[in-house]
Amino acid sequence: MAGAVDLSALKQRPTGDGGASAASAPPGAVEVTEANLEDEVLVRSNQVPVVVLLWSPRSEPSVQLGDALAALASADAGKWSLATVNVDVAARVAQMFGVQAVPTVVALAAGQPLSSFQGMQPPEQLRRWIDSLLNAVAGKLPGAGEGEEPEQVDPALAQARSHLDAGEFDAAHAAYQAILDANPNHAEAKGAVRQIAFLQRATTRAPGAIIAADAAPDDIEMAFAAADVEILQQQVGEAFDRLIRLVQRTAGDDRTKVRTRLIELFDLFDPADPEVIAGRRKLANALY
Repeated sequence: MAGAVDLSALKQRPTGDGGASAASAPPGAVEVTEANLEDEVLVRSNQVPVVVLLWSPRSEPSVQLGDALAALASADAGKWSLATVNVDVAARVAQMFGVQAVPTVVALAAGQPLSSFQGMQPPEQLRRWIDSLLNAVAGKLPGAGEGEEPEQVDPALAQARSHLDAGEFDAAHAAYQAILDANPNHAEAKGAVRQIAFLQRATTRAPGAIIAADAAPDDIEMAFAAADVEILQQQVGEAFDRLIRLVQRTAGDDRTKVRTRLIELFDLFDPADPEVIAGRRKLANALY
């Protein structure tokens, strides 16, 4: 990831060298230590998502990313919490997160990691990542709204969620599509329609789709079926790579067809997901 710094290199640099090492944590962020980790990260994440920035003042991208996240947190006024871990002074906390490079960002909800990425990201991508995070946990955190009036949920949205939770894909798709027809910018409905359409298609794929596609690597429909099965099996990178290889071997309308399906699969995931970022980079290389 652009801007990521290997921590092993940082450990070899002397401390107190001035410059970026004098930088402070971004304003408005909670500085995490072993003493407050449970309260400020784990417990707090039951109420709102907690975005943890693991950073070093020696790393300029770390400082820039911290400032960008602080600005977003201020704009969102309490919808999520920003916490920082200075890996130079809280090494044990950094080890708990398994961080290998700075800056690294980990989002937690209900005490569990939800999403993460390394390196500096453009402001507009950070905005999309935060929005997708908020959409993913909307109405689902056990401690959300403690001491506040309960949020009024749109009955149509509640019904759509109920259908989806029950695995009633056709009904859920129709309900979310109705919401989207009325409000084309409704983020949850837009994402749900894409996810449901994928599940409706992918769950009908034959179990042997991957073997069949491997035996006929130039068959587009077989490759599509295999990619769907691989995503269902959490083999996301393998699914992307399969279609990227097919992009390289096709041309004209066939290439457009494969590229379009690949982009549809990208859109099922958080745009800041490392697999998506890597897949988009590989696709660009295959096309140009």
